[in-house]
Amino acid sequence: MTAALDAGPVVPLFVLDPELVKPAGEPRAAFLYRCLRELDESLGGRLVVRTGDPVDVVPQVALEADAGTVFVSADFGPYGRRRDQEVAGALRAAGRRLTGIGSPYAVDPGRTLKTDGTPFRVFSPFYRTWQAHGWAPPCPAPGEVAWVEGLWSHDIPDDPPVEATLPPAGEAAALARLEEFLAGPVDDYAARRDDPGADATTRLSPYLKWGCIHPRQVLDRLGRKHPHEKQSHEKLRSELAWREFYADVLWHVPESARRSLQPKMAAMELDEGPQADERFRAWTEGRTGFPLVDAGMRQLQGEAWVHNRVRMVVASFLVKDLHIDWTRGARWFMRGLVDGDLASNNHGWQWVAGTGTDPAPYFRIFNPVTQGKEHDPAGDYVRRWVPELAGVPGPAVHEPWKLQGGVPAGYPQRIVDHSVERAESLERYRALGASD
Repeated sequence: MTAALDAGPVVPLFVLDPELVKPAGEPRAAFLYRCLRELDESLGGRLVVRTGDPVDVVPQVALEADAGTVFVSADFGPYGRRRDQEVAGALRAAGRRLTGIGSPYAVDPGRTLKTDGTPFRVFSPFYRTWQAHGWAPPCPAPGEVAWVEGLWSHDIPDDPPVEATLPPAGEAAALARLEEFLAGPVDDYAARRDDPGADATTRLSPYLKWGCIHPRQVLDRLGRKHPHEKQSHEKLRSELAWREFYADVLWHVPESARRSLQPKMAAMELDEGPQADERFRAWTEGRTGFPLVDAGMRQLQGEAWVHNRVRMVVASFLVKDLHIDWTRGARWFMRGLVDGDLASNNHGWQWVAGTGTDPAPYFRIFNPVTQGKEHDPAGDYVRRWVPELAGVPGPAVHEPWKLQGGVPAGYPQRIVDHSVERAESLERYRALGASD
């Protein structure tokens, strides 16, 4: 932003690219539009919004504004990289230039490398190197700004219909949430972050996704407010680094957005056909008969967000209990999540599926009952999202099939036997020539 201000009068431009809006899903699109409205209001109505292909739109706006330079926050995703290269070419042809300033990351993807210059595939050494690399402090808010006035703008679209309750949108809401978290919950973050029923996580992921807040702002506030190192603060720092790790992996291997990072896993036997499709539907609708899984999928419907521990459980269930391709689950999440981020989402799915960045992951198979008893021991999270089980007290809610009188009315029977499907998953893994 500083570089743009130093260059002269500026035009704040946002291009609604159909290639990105169309697959976003209703919650993400609605949240984006709300963030744009908040941004436009903070800029005094000066935000220029245009809909169309950025390769056409950006040079046209530059022509209208008589701008020699277009500044952009660098995009490191596969599509964004190609798009920015094409926009840069179109601007060059018109005698103008595209300049990247910053990125949505504390450390740009591609900069955290091993000593031999190759990329990391394991998180822990990446994290150590990422910390050693360090990052610049966040930029201060600008003072007086000279604007280019008079450019026309499309209206920001109306929100698509969304049943989920979305978080408040925009920068002010993001900063307020950060301060609320740092005022107390951060101190128990390491101990309570895996409790899905507690308000123990940052809930900043939608704001990070859309640039309402920058990770350097979070890292800076974490360091200034809590100068003494604590386990919880270190854990939060490492969770921010996971986001950057997955972005780095995707930058080096763009095809891993859609294909397994480990080639041998492409030969894994998967279930397809009518029965698999029906089981997939049961999973999406939260009616698998496993309470923690169903609670997670219903939270996705209700909040367009799922607690991270539960994301791992529901993903493991789809891939290793139902033997369905991880890409189907990843696509469903990207359509339903307000914080859907290609690198974090798809590589998170690969981590669970055993196809991605982990030296020995496939036989890590989450038991939904054990996970429920460990991380939701009182059953509060399940009872919140699965009202059919609201009358079941304590940890018994995680095994309703063991209740006297059977499963409560309205709640489905288990669609599979976890122990049987776990054994089947391990057998399919061994068939690839591996062992556990």
